[in-house]
Amino acid sequence: MDVARLTAFVPFNSLSSEALVQAGALLRERRLDIGQTLFRRGDNDADRYYLLEGRMSLDSGDAQPALLIHAGSEAARHPLARLKPRRYTAIAQSGCHLAVFAEEALDSLLAQDQITAYEVQEFESNDPYWLFDLLRNPAFSRVPPANLHTLFKRFHPQPVKAGEVVIHQGAPVGDFYYLIREGRARVSRHNDAGQEVVLAHLGPGDSFGEEALISHAARNATVTMESEGLVMCLSAEDFDTLLKEPLVRHVDITEASALLQGGKADLIDVRLDDEFRQGNIKGSFNIPLCLLRLKAGTLSRERTHILVCETELRSSIAAFLLAQRGLDARVLTGGLDALRRHGGKTLG
Repeated sequence: MDVARLTAFVPFNSLSSEALVQAGALLRERRLDIGQTLFRRGDNDADRYYLLEGRMSLDSGDAQPALLIHAGSEAARHPLARLKPRRYTAIAQSGCHLAVFAEEALDSLLAQDQITAYEVQEFESNDPYWLFDLLRNPAFSRVPPANLHTLFKRFHPQPVKAGEVVIHQGAPVGDFYYLIREGRARVSRHNDAGQEVVLAHLGPGDSFGEEALISHAARNATVTMESEGLVMCLSAEDFDTLLKEPLVRHVDITEASALLQGGKADLIDVRLDDEFRQGNIKGSFNIPLCLLRLKAGTLSRERTHILVCETELRSSIAAFLLAQRGLDARVLTGGLDALRRHGGKTLG
């Protein structure tokens, strides 16, 4: 379905062109034959329906005549009987074609678009698509508005070619944090045998280079462009002050214990497997930092993830990686060293 058709309906007629494209990704289509029921009075379903073609009756179940909604009418510009629980039973009076949206996802998009539209206007950018994509990144939703304005100004574009190496493994600590705006890249590392091991493939919206900036160590992987593209660069100094600080959140031992006792938090040890087996906190589980990008998708967005290593170094990198993906991640202040000084091997 052409998403331009959505502009005939409320509230899609007020969306930015960028958000309209996002709405198209949420859209599901449904067709009904004459006499089929779409929903019943009293239902409390999670969807919003728009009538694209056909006629639909809305029956309140009392003595009043059913309402008849025709596609293309003023009434059809709005979602069908949106109030929940449903006050009507909806029955197709002809073959019907409907656009269906998950209510929560659509409301989230509408809220984000309204915020973004204001911020893009405030930042006076000539590139609203870039700003819209950036503001939808979970990482930037946690950045204070004052920082955002400066961030947008400090990113600068760098065109790249297919096969170009942006970051070399073993290079001294870098000067930049990178976001891919266009194109695709490969993250790889050479093992002790000199073999290249591919760690990840990155696309638009993905970032790289943060590990070395947080740890102040040499680059631990190579990033090679797999296509022509454009990366946005942020200096190490701006990364530290404007982005890392608001994203890397800490909890002390007392706060971590309370979260774990509440049953809504996990304790993740990001050291290597051999280190973990030599000694760990009871109840923790191991996801080595080098595997965190691959494993992040398995972690629940409904839980708090407390990250621990010997100090705070690797867990700070891990927290930044998870925060970029919209997860609630916290660093255990002082790491295992602090816990040992505290006199225990458990939390909670």
